[in-house]
Amino acid sequence: MKYLIFLVIFLQSTIVTFGQQNSSYKQIDNLISAKTTKSFNGVILISQKGQTKYSKTLGYSDIEKKEPLQFNDQFVIGSISKQFTAVLVLREFDKGKVDLFTPIKNYLPELTQSWADTVTIHHLLTHMHGITQLDEPTTFKAGTQYSYSQIGYDLLAKIIERTSGKSFAELSKNLFEECGMKNTFHPDNKEYTNLVKGYTERENGKIEFETDTFQNYVAAGSFLSTAEDLNIWNNKFYSGKLLKSKTMKMLKTKQTGAVRNHPIFGITEYGYGITVDTKEAILQFGQTGFAPGFVSMSFYFPKTKTSVIVLSNVAYDTNDLKKTFYYPTEILKIIRNEMKNKI
Repeated sequence: MKYLIFLVIFLQSTIVTFGQQNSSYKQIDNLISAKTTKSFNGVILISQKGQTKYSKTLGYSDIEKKEPLQFNDQFVIGSISKQFTAVLVLREFDKGKVDLFTPIKNYLPELTQSWADTVTIHHLLTHMHGITQLDEPTTFKAGTQYSYSQIGYDLLAKIIERTSGKSFAELSKNLFEECGMKNTFHPDNKEYTNLVKGYTERENGKIEFETDTFQNYVAAGSFLSTAEDLNIWNNKFYSGKLLKSKTMKMLKTKQTGAVRNHPIFGITEYGYGITVDTKEAILQFGQTGFAPGFVSMSFYFPKTKTSVIVLSNVAYDTNDLKKTFYYPTEILKIIRNEMKNKI
């Protein structure tokens, strides 16, 4: 009798969970299939403990030729790239080759501005350096303010090139090979074959091929990847397989002062290379990414080991990032709501 009661409770629990999951995925289906002039064009992957729970490709890799997207197509992933760079830097730290709080002048003696004697790797990782141009003074004293930066991550790449004796492209290639990420590349590594075309909506409403896709520094925002490779990355990265445990804990810790008024999410706190979100009692790590013609998102929920990855090669409404990131943020809301309901 006790066994039968347990079995009934177990089955009811399983059915509810299954129903909630189906409900969430149905909501996503409805979202991306809704009739609109700004339809979703991209790839979605949601996984749990490394196993795919939901995947979808919709739209075209080449709009002019009407070539359908494939699941293993490569996208420029914008600021998701920063976590790759952060890991490469912290691996040099784990080897004792860099110190996070030593002025970067020690690593790049050719820097002529006085800020090179006060800015540290920690400041670069947390966007608290104030550097806007290499030949100009900082906009504030290092460590006193936060200002989201691309150039800081380019400096990080230059530093580890010096300390390792290898090019940043080679370092990243070795990292991706170690992780089993066969479709993720530094753009200087021309081995990639499935890069989709990126498109931008112009002011007149026309969708045009983007010719300026790689304007970002690679270390800050121009790596190429796929949804499946980012899923592989999330599972290796957040399980602590790439860094020493103390270093990984530091990376995932909200850093003092590293707080941004994010154009999409509002007040947002940062670790090293990722955002750290604890709103609504849900721990969430990860990052959004933007490169001309490309919109991306990769978030990870450690409690359930869930990855939510969205890659798109059409950027709408680029004068309003909330609208540009409409599909990724709505998908994220659906998954977070499911988690809140379970809590």
